[in-house]
Amino acid sequence: MENKLFRFADIFKETLWGGHRILPFKGLPADRRTIGESWELSGIAGHESVVEGGAYAGLTLTQLAEKGGAALLGAENFRRFGVKFPLLVKFIDAAQPLSVQVHPNDELAQRRHGCAGKTEMWYVVDSAPGAYLLDGFNRAVTPDEYAARVAGQTLPEVLKRYDVHRGEVYYLPAGRVHSIGPGCFICEIQQSSDVTYRIYDFGRVDSEGRPRQLHVEEAKEAIDYAVAAPDVQHALKENEPTELVGSPYFTTGAYRLTEPMECDYSELDSFVILVCTEGACRVACGEEETRLEAGHTLLVAAEADGVRLTPEGSATVLESYV
Repeated sequence: MENKLFRFADIFKETLWGGHRILPFKGLPADRRTIGESWELSGIAGHESVVEGGAYAGLTLTQLAEKGGAALLGAENFRRFGVKFPLLVKFIDAAQPLSVQVHPNDELAQRRHGCAGKTEMWYVVDSAPGAYLLDGFNRAVTPDEYAARVAGQTLPEVLKRYDVHRGEVYYLPAGRVHSIGPGCFICEIQQSSDVTYRIYDFGRVDSEGRPRQLHVEEAKEAIDYAVAAPDVQHALKENEPTELVGSPYFTTGAYRLTEPMECDYSELDSFVILVCTEGACRVACGEEETRLEAGHTLLVAAEADGVRLTPEGSATVLESYV
């Protein structure tokens, strides 16, 4: 491919629960919009990322995959997924709690919706005092108890609550009931799926005064009713790669950089996504070079043998691939 490094236009999503932190985080002027999500890299139909700059400017992510094929995605990824990009990357700013929800696994999502399931991870970029997450059940729950608690508005009582802090990592396999609480600013990396079953919404109404649609019955088959495995959190080491999540769907690591780092991808048969969550760095691949600053994302083609990251002072960069 003519380019190996790709930047994409922001896709901002206004939400009922969104805040005002995403634009300043990205170095953009704040406005009145309550932006809950910034979709950084998306191949979801109708919400596709568009290349900014370079030889492929203006192409959607799917069109870029059609041009690049295995050179962009990796040979095995191209065989498995074709030109459907397999991951979705977002920043999430929760000024109010998100609904309690669950996502189906691959089998159920394919059967019902003809698409992939949704396993995801959260990296906490920042958190306000009192910020929390709900992540899985705190004891075994039956489908009948689940339905009764939804009807009685008591479902949160049987969910694990975590007080969250910057740099923590949460892995949420499909079927895990969860919610992002107010004060959380998160980078989410997930399978490329937009299927969500909303099962509890704290009695909220939309801008027209109507309760938002719930999917209580649809969620019954999707939910894993067992107690969730203990949460794993990671401290980043300076100038060393730290693996955060290794799963069948994606692998994500992180770098806390205070000096240049060579990232060798010569044996990796996959694209690589780089997300800067703090500071800024220069990213070089051969003669190609760009600046990656906090709040922005870069896609590295699979045919790239590696990149050199040079921090401007210090930087934190997430690295994800399939």
